[in-house]
Amino acid sequence: MVVRMRSTKSHTGNRRSHHALESTSFSKCENCKALKRRHTVCSSCGFYRGKKVLDLVKKIEKKQKKEKAKKVEAGK
Repeated sequence: MVVRMRSTKSHTGNRRSHHALESTSFSKCENCKALKRRHTVCSSCGFYRGKKVLDLVKKIEKKQKKEKAKKVEAGK
């Protein structure tokens, strides 16, 4: 079957002109001045909009404890 109203390459290109990817914008953290993505918690200090949201020290300790337990289990 032949398409009755075929869209041209230029029409297809015009329709797809809004499909381009935009680069992510970064801003400086108010607390530690590190670059972070906008509207997200800072990955280096755990602050968001001037308030401490994540306790990163506790999170790192938990991760290390989990890895240590995994190594001990693998050694047996």
